[in-house]
Amino acid sequence: MIPYGRQDITEADIEAVVQVLRSDFLTQGPVVPAFERAVATYSGATYSVAVNSATSALHIACLALGLGPGDRLWTVPNTFVASANCGLYCGAEVDFVDIDPDSWNLSVTALKARLLQARQDGLLPKVLVPVHFGGQPPDQEAIWELAQEFGFKVIEDASHAIGASRQGERAGNCKWSDITVFSFHPVKIVTTGEGGMALTNDTELAGRMEMLRSHGITRDAEKFTQAAFGPWHYEQQALGFNYRMTDIQAALGVSQLARLDGYVERRNLLARRYDELLRGLPLQLPVVLASNRSAFHLYVVRVKSNPRGRTREQVFSELRQGGIGVNVHYMPVHLQPYYRLLGFADGAFPIAESYASEAITLPLYPQLTEEGQDQVVSALVRALT
Repeated sequence: MIPYGRQDITEADIEAVVQVLRSDFLTQGPVVPAFERAVATYSGATYSVAVNSATSALHIACLALGLGPGDRLWTVPNTFVASANCGLYCGAEVDFVDIDPDSWNLSVTALKARLLQARQDGLLPKVLVPVHFGGQPPDQEAIWELAQEFGFKVIEDASHAIGASRQGERAGNCKWSDITVFSFHPVKIVTTGEGGMALTNDTELAGRMEMLRSHGITRDAEKFTQAAFGPWHYEQQALGFNYRMTDIQAALGVSQLARLDGYVERRNLLARRYDELLRGLPLQLPVVLASNRSAFHLYVVRVKSNPRGRTREQVFSELRQGGIGVNVHYMPVHLQPYYRLLGFADGAFPIAESYASEAITLPLYPQLTEEGQDQVVSALVRALT
């Protein structure tokens, strides 16, 4: 089976983890802040807060921005459920904005129309979570302009996009957002096993997220609200969580980060090769805007009318049976059973739903060989023609 994605673990990665296992710290030691500094420096952000998953990063980002009951969070249907669930964790209402038919990212046109109506109705969002789908940044400048006009905060869900850039600006530098979130799941660009990070240029937001990831506790004497009982003193000042990353995970992350640019270059090379090999087939291929460099976490195609009359489901099954580990990213969040119970229904976001009925994610990862890619393409050609 050729998987749709997989991690790349080298001897250097293993040695970095072993060094931590032989050290005095396994959890919150010196390697976590070293990883945070490395990611912040690479991305161009001032602060970074490492946590145990991107889901945790989204949650504490929402809390740091003050999202709570009576507020609204908007995101796209074409994402993993975590992009929406983070709002529900805070007691807020969640709604969605349809996607662009070409980039498959949030549609700025749809967003502006929804905002104008929401302002009339007094139902503007407090937080918007645009997603860097597949590794491609959305129209961040336009989204940021609307944020200033309509008064909402922006959390970029860049879980797919470390190493990507827009207008020459690296994803994660928060030029057009309040907070950006990365994921380090094994199928992402670089991995810490499980893990995530929230980046920001705001010192207060960084401080809140640092506290929230560790039970709401501070050990900073300058932040104490009562007289210290002794040198051991600490204070819980908020209802936080145990969302901490370990030094073991961070060591893997530091080692992986050294190969990030190479990984992104290899992914782009393979994506360009897919573009060439698949041209002329009854497929819609991914479009990367001229202003963007995608990290190509995913290479997604859409199955169109074809000579064999094959549906997406039939093509998917034939590829799987032939040893090609295709996947689908994503089932629309608003059509998940939990969200249907909240009142969402078919037809609410037609572009995202049309996309989801046709999408297949093809294998793409740095170790994928040209021979392996040729096998994927051959299987796809057989299924369609």
